[in-house]
Amino acid sequence: MTLMTKFLGAAAVVALSAGAALAEPALIFDLGGKFDKSFNEAAFAGAQRWSEETGGTFREIELQSEAQREQALRRFAEAGSNPIVMTGFAFGNVLEEVAPDYPDTKFAIIDMVVDQPNVRSVVFNEHEGSYLVGMMAAMASESGTVGFIGGMDIPLIRKFACGYAQGVKAVNADAVVIQNMTGTTPAAWNDPVKGTELTKAQIAQGADVVYAAAGGTGVGVLQTAADENILSIGVDSNQNYLHSGKVLTSMMKRVDNAVYNAMSSGADLETGFNVMGIANGGIGYAMDEHNAALVSADMQAAVDAAASQIANGSLSVHDYMADNNCPVE
Repeated sequence: MTLMTKFLGAAAVVALSAGAALAEPALIFDLGGKFDKSFNEAAFAGAQRWSEETGGTFREIELQSEAQREQALRRFAEAGSNPIVMTGFAFGNVLEEVAPDYPDTKFAIIDMVVDQPNVRSVVFNEHEGSYLVGMMAAMASESGTVGFIGGMDIPLIRKFACGYAQGVKAVNADAVVIQNMTGTTPAAWNDPVKGTELTKAQIAQGADVVYAAAGGTGVGVLQTAADENILSIGVDSNQNYLHSGKVLTSMMKRVDNAVYNAMSSGADLETGFNVMGIANGGIGYAMDEHNAALVSADMQAAVDAAASQIANGSLSVHDYMADNNCPVE
């Protein structure tokens, strides 16, 4: 069964100065669930922030199967939700079909480009943030071998892996980067047991820092890394708190900002292609009390210098999705 709820008890309608009403926005989570501690949860955080700041309410739904994507989009559109925000590339084909049927409804899709006049397509420069945490991994590693565990084997996750490898090699050209993907179906996003198995296999090969870009599967990666006394790197949301003192950092993909901005715009959402990277606050890395003891001042200075160079264009990180090729392995 699907789960649809409304948040907060505030009135759902806010009057505009012209006397019209603001439609209630909607958020559709991808498979893996709202509380995946990663991608979907970051989206939820953005919606919550919008709600708390405005007193507005939003509708939401957690999908249980691929077949529900179109049903959810049409249900919200017909109910008058505007805008409708969805998380994940897998909505791409469905949105291409649905958006033209509701020309007065604005849609925002994260991690995919849909060329329709009423759609905002939000993509991130994940390779930039992955480069930064790759640098940090190389500086923290004592063995010279680090790992990457991705979720579903798609070009987007290869983009994370490639950026990470570039950052590692920029610090230590002789470093070994072990890469594994969890699977080839959407189930790969929510398989923490497989994440555990892959982490142990990489540790057996000498990895002492492992970066997980795998949604709910990454929870297993971070848990196993902590249990085996190596460092991990979180993704999307700040996951440092999950294993304080064992998570080196988290690659911050500000999905929360993308959702917050879309809901704040409401029916006036500006459509088209929107790229979020280091330069405009869409990508970064997490520092807090949970990893402060793991990251030296020199490490942070080196990473911040690289971030500044990426932002001003003097350092270019290769984007795997530009040609499905990575210059380093």
